[in-house]
Amino acid sequence: MTFAEKFKAARERRGLTQQQVADGLGLNRRMITRYETGRSFPRTKEAYRKIADFFGLEVNYLLTEDEAFVVAAAERYGGRGMQQAQDLIDGMAGLFAGGTLSDQDKDAVMKALQDIYWESKARSAAAYTPRKFRKTTVGD
Repeated sequence: MTFAEKFKAARERRGLTQQQVADGLGLNRRMITRYETGRSFPRTKEAYRKIADFFGLEVNYLLTEDEAFVVAAAERYGGRGMQQAQDLIDGMAGLFAGGTLSDQDKDAVMKALQDIYWESKARSAAAYTPRKFRKTTVGD
């Protein structure tokens, strides 16, 4: 189940309108619609936590591994990092559409790609961040 499906199901279980949820979360109704259609999702773990608390759910229930990866990329690298992470997931989903890999193998491939993403971001930051802006560590 995706975040969108879980969000909508939680709202409907509680018998709330989109406007009531928007008011309760301090968002506009348009954002609730975007959440429920899968066109958008919260950008931070804190936003997921607020939604989970509102519906009386666990944060981990709302997050799939892919969504957690995209949120982490957004928190670390902003909108551009979020888009890169989402593009990576979308591209891999297209490769898996043929259905030749088991779910366990798909998860392993996605995990490996996510690890590569984080490593390449760290190498890029080390290589292209001017010295005066780098975080210093012991031995620098």
